[in-house]
Amino acid sequence: MEFGVFDHLDRGNLPLRDFYESRLALIAQYDRAGFHAYHVAEHHATPLGMAPSPSVFLAAAAQRTRRLRLGTLVYALPLHHPLRMIEEICMLDHLSGGRIDLGFGRGSSPIEIEYYGRDPATAQQVYEEALDIVLRGLGAPTLDAAGAHFRLHDVPMVMAPLQRPHPPIWYPSSSAASAAFIGAGGYNFSTLGSVAEARKCVDAYKADYAKRSGPSGPPTPFAGGTAIAVNRHVVVAATDEEAKRIAAPAYDRWYASLMKLWRENKVPGPGIARDTLPDVGEAMAAGSFIVGSPATVRAEIERQIAAIGVNYFICGMYFGNMTHAQAMRSLDLFAADVMPHFAAASAPEAVRT
Repeated sequence: MEFGVFDHLDRGNLPLRDFYESRLALIAQYDRAGFHAYHVAEHHATPLGMAPSPSVFLAAAAQRTRRLRLGTLVYALPLHHPLRMIEEICMLDHLSGGRIDLGFGRGSSPIEIEYYGRDPATAQQVYEEALDIVLRGLGAPTLDAAGAHFRLHDVPMVMAPLQRPHPPIWYPSSSAASAAFIGAGGYNFSTLGSVAEARKCVDAYKADYAKRSGPSGPPTPFAGGTAIAVNRHVVVAATDEEAKRIAAPAYDRWYASLMKLWRENKVPGPGIARDTLPDVGEAMAAGSFIVGSPATVRAEIERQIAAIGVNYFICGMYFGNMTHAQAMRSLDLFAADVMPHFAAASAPEAVRT
């Protein structure tokens, strides 16, 4: 069992300069604590995401860490020219010493896509076309493309990633149908939602992965198998009561940031906004928010690993109006009193490539 970290970099109470420094200090501690990877989101014009350029932030994180893998969940490809994306990926992979993971998506927010002058109706087409160009460009000496949205002719690929043929690829989804497609492609996968909904997605992923034939899939971050992950907010404190006192206002602040654009524009929002529970107690009951003492958190993570069937557990550990001290204490308790239990235990059977 491996543990990772997911971060929206949602806005807290600190001035922005201090906010970034606080996050980077925590990332350095994730590295020392033995987490597998740090995954960052991309959002624009919303307090949900203060890393509108994930590449810039990950470049800074690479200089504060030595072992921790670093990646995106996800780059919103319709907002990036694929040639620039290839160049940034190559730079990051070398700057990090080959520690970059790549998550790609079409972007969860049509509102953010519109701010960039893109038509949300074509975002899926742009995403698919850009993804094909990026993956080809990471391994080709020259690059050509003649699609509906991008045209490139005989572009020299003077840069290549350190990891060959390219860094590990991630596809997140909370849809069972999309999870099946991702499994068929053999990619690394993460999901969220309630325990029951996450299990549906993982089962769909595994079922279509099992039908694959031919060569092994793309590179994976785990030796011998793809990563199958679930995403959870996690707060650990000395007691259950103390953890809840920290978690409740932090969750409320994070949820307000999540919903801000949708509420202001009077639209229902994408799946994550529709499905995320507004009440912290309901989120805890559903399993998407894990709060308590080390013993409580250990027991709940153990339950979810068995119920969902994952081999990678991704934790959101710094969010909302949590203070740096609260987040650091939660991390230290998690690393000292939760993670070692799972290092000694056998993980569920992984999907093997």
